[in-house]
Amino acid sequence: MKIGPGLNLAYCTNIHRGETWDETFAALQRHTLAVRNAICADAPFAIGLRLGVQPASELGADANLRNRFRAWLDRENCYVVAINGFPFGQFHGTRVKEQVYAPDWSTLERLNYTNLLFDLLGEIAPPGESIGVSTLPGSFKEFVTDESHVARIQDNLLACSRHIDQLRERTGRDIHLGLEPEPLGLFETSAETVAFMERLLERAEAPASVLRNIGVNYDTCHLAVEYESAREALGRLRDAGLRISKLHLSSALRFRPTPEALAQVRAFQDEVYLHQVIIRQTDGSLSRYRDLPPALEAVDHGAAVGEEWRVHFHVPLHEAPMAPFADTRDHLLETLDVVREIPDLCPHLEMETYTWEVLPDALRDADVVAQLIREYQWTLAALAARNLA
Repeated sequence: MKIGPGLNLAYCTNIHRGETWDETFAALQRHTLAVRNAICADAPFAIGLRLGVQPASELGADANLRNRFRAWLDRENCYVVAINGFPFGQFHGTRVKEQVYAPDWSTLERLNYTNLLFDLLGEIAPPGESIGVSTLPGSFKEFVTDESHVARIQDNLLACSRHIDQLRERTGRDIHLGLEPEPLGLFETSAETVAFMERLLERAEAPASVLRNIGVNYDTCHLAVEYESAREALGRLRDAGLRISKLHLSSALRFRPTPEALAQVRAFQDEVYLHQVIIRQTDGSLSRYRDLPPALEAVDHGAAVGEEWRVHFHVPLHEAPMAPFADTRDHLLETLDVVREIPDLCPHLEMETYTWEVLPDALRDADVVAQLIREYQWTLAALAARNLA
């Protein structure tokens, strides 16, 4: 939905299952339209579309299918200006964990898939709209064993930038790729993101074009897990000349590691997603664990529990977890403060709480549509308090 000049708010449909085009479209018809009817039945409704490689390939191969989807969007007064291209394959109901980073940007599979998403978006999005695809932070740190791996990542990103140049020349659109820093990604903090982009620009034949085409998908959960200030992190990225391609409005789990909390946090373990943990020790240093079970196992074997834990577990925006837990909505709200001060900071805001299926019962609404409606209500209130909606 349009919440201001050049500013769109959507929710990411990666909260729904959809590993084929039929499944993806069925979720849009069943869930997304129900949310639209409750939130803005009489105004254009933005869809933050998640397309894995299979539904994207099905759409790409069938012009009639694309035409029917465009006609459906027009008929239902919906529009798409952003696609989540981070998860390549299946994202629900099976073990995802670190495989969400595969194939990474060192592969032609990732490049070709992302280029296809841009081609589809160029056809589907309303004329003249700025469009963006979000993607992983190059790779997972554990996947990268040498500099040649990083070089292949850089080469493929530069090839994607050239594809964006060609698409812009054909369509006249503003088009951008958003690299999404995430805990234990190849780059995870704002400083690491800047360093990666500086190295990428050193390899570029046209650095100014790359800066226009490749920016940052800033996820407020991820940078909060890194204990960063939103104002400082966004300032660091902007000072480096990096565009903010999209803002993911999301919140992480946080708590003081009391015996009660350490016992209860075990309910957040699941076999589907990776829940990276960053522990702040009493001396201010940070200890990183690839997932919640290894962090708990380390504590069981005598590792320092620290003074605070932050867990990459997206929790609902509209309601704080019950004690002994808390969340990182303060980082999200500080991000919106920056948007108020810099209205052209980013064209796309997108709520992303994909964990609905694995949330503990105390945090999960009985129906996913009910949760999404409550998240919209909370977010719109936070935006209105800042004169942004």
